[in-house]
This record gives sequence, C-alpha cells and structure tokens, in this order.
Amino acid sequence: MYAKRIIPCLDVKDGRVVKGTSFVGLRDAGDPVECARLYDKMGADELVLLDIMASHEGRGTMLDIVRRVAEQVFIPFTVGGGIKSTEDFTVMLRAGADKVAVNSAAVRSPELIAAAAEKFGSQCVVLAIDARRTRGSRAKDTSYKKETPSGIPAQLLTDGDSQYEVYLNGGRVPTGIDAFRWAEHGTRLGAGEILLTSMDCDGQKDGYELALTRGISERVGVPVIASGGAGAQEHFYDALTLGKADAVLAASLFHFGELSVGQLKEYLRARGISVRV
Repeated sequence: MYAKRIIPCLDVKDGRVVKGTSFVGLRDAGDPVECARLYDKMGADELVLLDIMASHEGRGTMLDIVRRVAEQVFIPFTVGGGIKSTEDFTVMLRAGADKVAVNSAAVRSPELIAAAAEKFGSQCVVLAIDARRTRGSRAKDTSYKKETPSGIPAQLLTDGDSQYEVYLNGGRVPTGIDAFRWAEHGTRLGAGEILLTSMDCDGQKDGYELALTRGISERVGVPVIASGGAGAQEHFYDALTLGKADAVLAASLFHFGELSVGQLKEYLRARGISVRV
C-alpha cells in the first residue's frame, strides 16, 4: 500500500505567505522561506508553493523565493503560479522545484501540458484545478461572464449534468468548463498529478469537497491531491478514504499552529492510514 502524503501549501502574495477564505480575505501567515524550513523539519511529505497573484497580474513566478525555499527543503517541492511555457518549467526546475503546477495557462493552451510532459516527463507536470459548484442555469445572469478559451473541445463544457466548473486566475474567471471532464482531458494530455482545490470549501474548515475529490479520483489514473476545507483531523481521513485522494493539502491549520504535521500523521496511522513517519 502506498503511503498517503501530507502537504502544506504556501500561498504567496507580495513575498509573504497568506491565507484567506474562498480565495479572498487574505491574512499574513509568515515568511515563505522560514515556513518551508519548518515544514521540512516537521516531517511534511511534500511542499507546494503557489504565487497566487502571478497569473492575475500577468507575470512570472517569484524566482528568488523559489530558489531560497529550495535551499531549505529536502522533500519534493512543487511550484505554481504564472507558468505559461515549457521555458518557465525549465526555469523553475533549475531553481530547485521538483514539479511544476499549471492552471490558467493549461486551460488557455492545453498543448502546454503535452509539451511539458514530453520534455520533462509526466511526473514533473501537476495540473492544478480550481473548481466551484455550478449554480444552475445562468442564461439570465448578466453578472456571469465566462471566459472559455478557444480550442477547448465542446465536450469539455458544462451542461445540465455538470456539478463543478473550472475557474482561472486565482478563482476570478469562470470558464464554462466541466471540472471532471477537464481532469480527464488533462491527464490524457500527460499531466502526472492533479492538485484539486474546491473554491467553495477553501478556508471554511468544514471539510474537503468529497464529491468533487472522489469524482475526479475515480476518473483519472494519476494521483489526486485534495485541497480546500480542512478544519479537523477527521477531514483529512475522510478525504483519503471517502474522497479517495492520494494526498491531502492544507494551509491555515498548519500555518497558525492549530495542528502539526506530526499530530496528523499519528492520528491517521492510528486509524489505519499508511503514512510516512
């Protein structure tokens, strides 16, 4: 049995780790380099660093922070935010990242997934998906203005059966793309892992979006990281069992000292979950 992974996430804005609720209301959580060093020491299995403003601001990921974090950790390290090309992959991998996450650019140019997988291997390509529950028909909702990139096959778009929609630019831009179908398509193109964030549950601490996590885990043949909603130890257990996730990602619980990685691993091991101790 493969060990399940515990992954702290560093959302970075203006050089600081931040955390909010449903992608808004951000508050400071510390220096990313120091946070990374502490999580490595605590026994985290991996680390994710996301430059949450890069795509929205149309710039690349903060390279200096990536380099400095890479110097402090000896665990797999994923970087995302503002990645637009295979050249960006090269820069991040050379700076010390082990994997690179793509979100907005992958939706706008799906060929990036295939090109990166071919050049660096699928194990380096993480498809990040920010998904929100669909709200039914929006035909008369003039405030809803989706951006569906050209070239997206019609069969990937939401319809009456869709439950979750993909969003871009840090959750600011709806796409009209069905999250389940996009996950399947992205892994067919070569993504080796999915970082799945529920925008509805993010920061709420009421538990992960189990239907979303399970639905995608059952549809793809690559590891799925559940993200968004952890508020108690049992939420992690539920995501790994009921949600069928391969890994669980959290931020505020760890950042603000409500739960340690070690405590969580002991809890999961006591409940029969295989974890690295």
